[in-house]
Amino acid sequence: MPYRHYWITSTRIVTPSAIISGAVEVKGGKIISVVEGDTWQRKARSKHIVDYGQAVVMPGLIDVHAHLDDPGRTEWEGFPSGTRAAAAGGITTLIDMPLNSVPSTISEETLKLKTSAAKGRIFVDVGFWGGLVPENAFNASSLERLLDAGVLGLKSFMCPSGINDFPMTNSSHIKEGLIVLAKYRRPLLVHAEMQQITNDWENIDDAGNPQSYATYLKSRPASWEEAAIRELLTVTKDTRAGSSAEGAHLHIVHLADARSSLELIKEAKRSGDRVTVETCPHYLAFSAEEIPDGDTRFKCAPPIRDTENKEKLWAALLDGDIDMLSSDHSPSVPELKLFNEGNFLRAWGGISSLQFVLPVTWSYGRSRGISLNQLVSWWSEKPARLSGQDLKGAIAIGNHADFVVWEPEVEFELDDNHPVYLKHRSISAYMGSKLAGKVLATFVRGNLVFEEGNHAPFACGVTILAK
Repeated sequence: MPYRHYWITSTRIVTPSAIISGAVEVKGGKIISVVEGDTWQRKARSKHIVDYGQAVVMPGLIDVHAHLDDPGRTEWEGFPSGTRAAAAGGITTLIDMPLNSVPSTISEETLKLKTSAAKGRIFVDVGFWGGLVPENAFNASSLERLLDAGVLGLKSFMCPSGINDFPMTNSSHIKEGLIVLAKYRRPLLVHAEMQQITNDWENIDDAGNPQSYATYLKSRPASWEEAAIRELLTVTKDTRAGSSAEGAHLHIVHLADARSSLELIKEAKRSGDRVTVETCPHYLAFSAEEIPDGDTRFKCAPPIRDTENKEKLWAALLDGDIDMLSSDHSPSVPELKLFNEGNFLRAWGGISSLQFVLPVTWSYGRSRGISLNQLVSWWSEKPARLSGQDLKGAIAIGNHADFVVWEPEVEFELDDNHPVYLKHRSISAYMGSKLAGKVLATFVRGNLVFEEGNHAPFACGVTILAK
């Protein structure tokens, strides 16, 4: 914006207390007043006014689970393309996962490679999770150096991650990580699947047609999630008041199983464990029965499950048992998706979604009666809390001027003519969809980074480091 001090007006501004018709005053990249009605007009006479009419003005989305693959695998995505896609989708803050870049972010030194790669190349604000791996789990000083360097928390896998320098952890590693994190009051994020070997499924290659999604689904059953969460709950009691890891909390990423796994999480919360959980739009939009044979765009881990499970996920989200949403944007080069083979067992997994999560959530949620305030809770307020971003997540005085301006009623086709800013549009499972919710503009710290298909000429996003 060419103005340091300006006003944004709309008849639908989503604030923590209400949806108001009024204006938001921005100065120096922060919100300095929020005014309902038209009394703001007297104050704004000498200032620039950006009038968005009846479009919705909401706090920018915060995506706590994205793989930008930078540095080292920028042919997969990269900071410039990934943050442009985020801006086009109304996301104003991304928290980058510690794996799929080269090397993984598991030390102070590898975090510096991340921040150096991001400098001058990001269009939204970007923070970083660090990795909890066997190499550093029992070395408190190593973890403390990584946390002192500014990661917002740690992430671990309870199954093979597919990345050689990011091996899986067990409950002993996780217990040690939580004790260190308690001192910093930062979260541990866990990919909760634990491989279970059964006699009738020892050789997956011979167990079914690899081009059938049902074969892949059978290879990673819900019992993997249940087993991992049951194991996690043996250590999450340490996060309770007065326990060894009081001050830390455990966050389960991309929950797919809305049956036994969800019930275990609900019980842990009732017992006082500091546990939160997210799911992703692809688990709310798609059903296993509908996935075409060989369409490996839909492969992810945990897998997309059946329609009944999808409806249970929606119910849990609406009831507050699932705390928030994230994209788990996990791109790759198209060759790794093995489109010619259509082999779900060998193709690289991951749903590419970063630009589309707001319209996808709205499109599939509006028939279930979701509100704008719920969108803000799932995509802004609670992700801000998880990542320690006290000045983000709400349109409130003193917060960063991070906004998404969008039109919920406008529908569009994700066809070849739609502007897509992901590096590889062909790998996204959402291409070909009809969605509702057009993003008009995105502001980050008062900077207009995206408007009507155009990005800011300069990458003005800021790297976020914990202090």
